[in-house]
Amino acid sequence: MRTAVVVGAGIGGLAVAGALARSGWQVTVLERDDRVRAERTALILWPNAMRALDALGLAGGLDAIATPLPDSGVRRPDGQWLVQPRGVVGRGPVIVHREDLYDALVAGLGDRVEIRTGVTVRGVRADERERPAVSDGRTTYEGDVVVAADGIDSAVRRRLAPESTVVSSGCAAWRAVIPWYRVPPLNEGRPVVGETLGAGYRFVAAQLGQRGSSGGSTRGGVYWVATAAGAPRPEPPATQLALLRRWFAKWHPPIGDLLAATEPDDLVQQEVRELRPLPREYGFPAGPGGFALLGDAAHAMPHHLGQGACLALEDAATLGSVLRDAVPGGQVREAIAAYSRQRRPRAATVVRQTRRMSAVLQARGRLALRARDAALGTISPRLMGSAATAAAAWKPPA
Repeated sequence: MRTAVVVGAGIGGLAVAGALARSGWQVTVLERDDRVRAERTALILWPNAMRALDALGLAGGLDAIATPLPDSGVRRPDGQWLVQPRGVVGRGPVIVHREDLYDALVAGLGDRVEIRTGVTVRGVRADERERPAVSDGRTTYEGDVVVAADGIDSAVRRRLAPESTVVSSGCAAWRAVIPWYRVPPLNEGRPVVGETLGAGYRFVAAQLGQRGSSGGSTRGGVYWVATAAGAPRPEPPATQLALLRRWFAKWHPPIGDLLAATEPDDLVQQEVRELRPLPREYGFPAGPGGFALLGDAAHAMPHHLGQGACLALEDAATLGSVLRDAVPGGQVREAIAAYSRQRRPRAATVVRQTRRMSAVLQARGRLALRARDAALGTISPRLMGSAATAAAAWKPPA
């Protein structure tokens, strides 16, 4: 029987575990936390992620948990447009609560997947003569394939690709979902959606579901993300929320209303970090198979283009495809090499676009801001359009 070990039960790890199980692999998922859980926030799925879910056989229930997003445009803190909304052509992005997406991924695992929680991987065995394996210091877990889906601080990647290091992106982000029963009346009943750029600050808000459609669930509401240049704040959530309200106090409505409706327990802070340089390979042969890097373990990047989870789903669909009919030995080793050949250039392209957008979004100082604002009307649409085109152009492997 073909066996796989997936390190990490995040979006990418759960997606690839289900994909392998559905093609006959026996899969063990190792999760460091005491249970599989998602952040109480949301994420945007672009068309490439939805195609990946289609390929994974998981798109059937997406309509029930996802909300289409209209084009938001970009505004200045005073409300003036930097980039006017242009409408969505074709299949546009959707927003989904992370807990809903996790539920869908777990439901698709099947009985060939075993999840072991409370396992922190500390050792990696990558030997040409033995099956690939990882260990927590007490137990060794081996398989024909080991998938490193254990995030930006991946212990597996540190062993296999030590040239790739984690660095700060120079900013921190805060996320929250305000449940419907606390959302104030906004925009005269129109959907809440928008992006605003300031001096080293950014605020994005989107409507999650339709008011009253969640049957009393707190998973519907308004999702927002605030980004600020600098390091994460060490203060407790209540103090962090007070700082956010001060930083965005003079920004256009409904930003102040949304922050006023947010409670400290809603807040999730994240230090924005990335990998520099990217690993030179995403596949590493060992024994009858090898290792594959997936998701943030392979290509962690700033969140400015919203492609982190989308690329992880692409990875999962691609790895599941190349391994579907492969048997341990030469076929699995070649499948892992094919995965690396397909995914490394794709990830490098999106990371490069994200870093260009990061430089635009984090402009600070009067002259830099004036140049940024003057250029956004032409540069940003081209840059965003290029990223959107690259995302939309991806198709799962045959």
